This record gives sequence, C-alpha cells and structure tokens, in this order.
Amino acid sequence: MNGFNAFGAQVGGSRPAKQQDVSSLLRDVAPLGSRAAANASDFSPERLAEIAENERRWSWVEVDLGAIRNNIAVAKRRLKPGCRLLAVVKADAYGHGSVEVAKTALSAGAAYLAVATVQEGVKLREAGITAPVLMLSEPPEAAIPLLLNYNIMPSVYTAEFAVAYGEAADAHGLRAPFHLALNTGMNRIGVRFDEAVEFVRQISFHRALEHVGTFTHFATADCPETLDFNMQFRRFTEAIADMRVAGINPGIVHCANSAALLRYPDTHLDMARFGISLYGFHPCPETVGYFDLRPAMSVHARITNVSQPPMSEGVSYGLHYRSTGSVKICTLPIGYADGYNRALSSRAQVIYNGQLCNQVGNICMDQCMFEIDMRSRGTRPRLDPQIGDEVLLVGAQGGARISIDDMAEQIGTIPHELCCAFGLRMPKVYTR
Repeated sequence: MNGFNAFGAQVGGSRPAKQQDVSSLLRDVAPLGSRAAANASDFSPERLAEIAENERRWSWVEVDLGAIRNNIAVAKRRLKPGCRLLAVVKADAYGHGSVEVAKTALSAGAAYLAVATVQEGVKLREAGITAPVLMLSEPPEAAIPLLLNYNIMPSVYTAEFAVAYGEAADAHGLRAPFHLALNTGMNRIGVRFDEAVEFVRQISFHRALEHVGTFTHFATADCPETLDFNMQFRRFTEAIADMRVAGINPGIVHCANSAALLRYPDTHLDMARFGISLYGFHPCPETVGYFDLRPAMSVHARITNVSQPPMSEGVSYGLHYRSTGSVKICTLPIGYADGYNRALSSRAQVIYNGQLCNQVGNICMDQCMFEIDMRSRGTRPRLDPQIGDEVLLVGAQGGARISIDDMAEQIGTIPHELCCAFGLRMPKVYTR
C-alpha cells in the first residue's frame, strides 16, 4: 500500500524507495580525512529532515484516514437526531496519531474531542485545532494555567479543584468551563450519583465556573449481562432528573461509549463518545456483523537481514527455536519496545508476499525474526526473501490477514493496549 508521511514523501511497495535519496544526500561529502571541507548544507536541518522517518528505521505504522471517516459515518448513522458525536483521541488517538485523527474526525462530523491528559489537549491546540476539547479526568491544580490558556475543559469531581479552577479563571477575567463527572457504579472517578445536587450547590457560588456538561462512564456496556449496565443508566438518568428539579442545568448530558452507542440507542442523550470503534474495532462480539467498522491501523517493516542457520542452530534469546535446516531466518527491526508484545513470541505470524509465515524465537526489544520455509509445497510459490522487502505484521495482503483483535485474544488482552503500544515509537504514515 502506498501512502505519505509527515514529510510528504511517498512510501510503500516491496523494495526500499529512498535508497537513492540517501546517496544523493551524501554525494558531495568530503573524504574522512578532509571532513571539514564538506558542504555544510549536506547536513543542514532542512536536508536531514528530508530523510523520511520510515527510512531512518524500517518499521512503521500506517493509518488509513479513510477508515476513520468510514467509522465516523457508521456512528453518525446510528445516533439519534440531534445527538452530537465526541471523538476520543486520548493516548495519541489509541496509537493512531491524535492530530491527524482529530482533524479527520472533525471534518467527518464529530463535534467534540476528548483527551486524558492536559498535554494531549495542548498538542491539539498547538496543531491549530479549535473544536471543544474535554479532558476525561481532573488534573492537578498546578495544571490549571494550562487549561485556561489552551481552553481545555476538565472533568470536575472535587470541590477543592473546582474552587481553585474558578479562582484562577476569575483572577484573569476568564470563564472556567467544565464537565461534571458522576460515579454511577464504575467507582473510578466522579461525584457519587446521589450526591450530585449537593456537590453542584457546594461549588455554584463561584461566578467563573461554567457547568458545560455532565457525564458518566459505563463499566459493562460491552458485556452480555445487562443488570449492572441498566443500574448505572438508571442512576445516571435519575441524577440528571434530580439536578433539573433542583434548578440545576446539567448542560450537555452524555454517557454512551462505543458499545452503548452501537447497542443501546436510549443512551445517546445529548452526546455520545466514540472511542475504540472510531479506530475500527468492535467493542463486543454482539456488534460484529451489524456495523461496517474498518480497522485503520496496519503495521509494516522491512527485512534487515536474511540468514540460513544450519540444522539445530538456535534463534534469538534463549535459543528456544531451532532451525530445521530448510528455512531462511529473516530479521525485522520491530520488537516489544515498538508494541510487538513479547508474549507473542513464536505464536505470531507475519505476511510476506501474500503468504503467512511464522514468527520464531523470542521477540527482542527492538527486533524479531520470522522463518521462510524453503521446501517446495505443491503449487505454493517458493519465496526468496531479500533485505529491504516489506513485511506486514498487522493488515491484509492477498488472501492473508492478521488482525490486532486476533493478537489480543492470543495473549489475553484487548486491542486498545496493542494499538497504543504500536503507536508509541514507530513513525506513522497516513493514507487516504
């Protein structure tokens, strides 16, 4: 698949595309003995920046922004009329790149963005994004100047923070907008649902505070059993009703996450939060087959070494894998520090030239290996791996497919964790 990176360079294909660029970059460099005579422009920041990130190291994440747009459209078709959509772009958009995903989501119809930390909100603002940004937690009081300067709305659930936030805003002639977080049973954050009225009355004296919205978060919207989910929803709607009876405007009322958005239309209310499904993952088995969610992330690498160890020679730490003598071992520059979880060692597969190949040996911090079986098998073409050839660790090619869902199931985790990890260190290439 061809795409573009942050420098506007085309990437993709089965062979390295930028080797000639590196040669061109260095063609005028003087010999080692007369290095001082080299043209300084060869190493200027602008010239060095032309070396694409995925050519500095042959592993990268591709993000299909068309899939993001598709998933937004799926959510908007499901929402009740008048219900706003909030795109959750915390954790660098679950590893997909918060700025690009946020811009795409907003252009596709999202009205709000959500982050987990102050710095995540700052990053969006510094990228020129002006849409409302909600922080899904209450930060330390020391971060209040950042909230006010960058217009990031915090969640509020302690009176001490609320008053400090209001005081700081008032001192600068500003408003202090916030969303009130209610704890309806998940017991993570929030004012207890039956104390909502008392809490708002406790802080409402402050003229700078602006109560923009009220929300809660479901613990089991993605589970087959609905008892706890129904209890949480009932508690939330009763708390909202109590606030209104007391003359308190709850603002934008929202409680639906991806699972509730897709499964329970009654929870849509004023706004719904679209998290994991924004990136193409079904929140639970019950939604599979009903909604056309498309995974946006694929993971790529190029072969950096090819060897053919003799029979019984081991591969990687511990030498737990032994060569049969009829395989080629190919090395990829991706490891557990890049999100390729070590628990997948000798259990994962990669796709090379449209065929599934076994990953072998322990996955290292920065590298891993896979094997190519050199024996002929019927009509299956014999593979001839070369340094620089592209390999898929997540994605589809020909009839072969490897999904993050399958990886997560293999090692007993959730797709959220693997996506976030893949996006931490590897460069991102965006396709449309």
